[in-house]
Amino acid sequence: MLVQIARRLLIAIPTMLAIIAVAFFLMRAAPGSPFDAERQVPAEIEQRLKAAYDLDKPVSEQFAIYLGKLILHGDLGPSMKYKDKDVADIIAEGLPTSLIIGAAAMILALCVGCSLGVWAALRQNRPEDYVAMSFAVAGVCLPPLVLAPLFSLIFAVELRWLPSAGLYRTDYTVSHLLLPVVTLALPQIAIISRLIRASMIEAMRSNAIRTARAKGLPEPQVIWRHALPVAMIPVVSYLGPAISTVLTGGFVIETVYQLPGIGKQFTIAALQRDYTLVMGVVILYAAMIIFFNMMSDVLYSTLDPRARRD
Repeated sequence: MLVQIARRLLIAIPTMLAIIAVAFFLMRAAPGSPFDAERQVPAEIEQRLKAAYDLDKPVSEQFAIYLGKLILHGDLGPSMKYKDKDVADIIAEGLPTSLIIGAAAMILALCVGCSLGVWAALRQNRPEDYVAMSFAVAGVCLPPLVLAPLFSLIFAVELRWLPSAGLYRTDYTVSHLLLPVVTLALPQIAIISRLIRASMIEAMRSNAIRTARAKGLPEPQVIWRHALPVAMIPVVSYLGPAISTVLTGGFVIETVYQLPGIGKQFTIAALQRDYTLVMGVVILYAAMIIFFNMMSDVLYSTLDPRARRD
């Protein structure tokens, strides 16, 4: 197990460096600069601003300076648009909101998706199975980019049951979190339910389940103690990509619902060419995605010993 973790870490280091390099040069290649504005800045002041942020140097030298500060001091640099604010401080302000929404969406997706998949598998080819899988197909076909404005229009504007904006970092109310969490979780519920249904059907037909039934074990014990752990293996292997999808989908959700999270900050920073803030968010999300994918692999190896041979 430790060898596997060490191997994943060795792969993660060059992956992170590659992500940082690609993001850095793509941001510099985009048209415009952080100091483009409606009001024209005098050339002398603009030159001083560029010198303060090392933008007057060649791009390769800028990258070397940025990477050196990041590796040696963990310094993400100051924001180019928010006065007297470091990127680390801005990320720390928005991170709790993003983590709460993402964690709640994943927990909801796992609970509802697994329950729906098991329920459909135990009623294979019955009307209940068809209804559940129809819901799953609809969930896969409707991404958060479509669901968020639709839910906001129906439940916030037309019915006025839930607010579509107004969440503050010190006031995480259920009414403000419900729409974003459900919107983010629905596609994952659909995918997880389909995975668990297929693997549950296969597990129920295995020799191990026939043996358990032959021993006279009660059917609920056969399902929950013997079949479900085996059926969960494909779901565990999907956790890494699922968390990645939830993290990146949070950009759209936070923008539509006006949530004070990192996703909204990233969108605004990209539009304003705030290079350092965009880089800070990219590094954070890349590190989180790599970490969760690694944890998913480790958990998968724990549940399925055959994977340890890889």
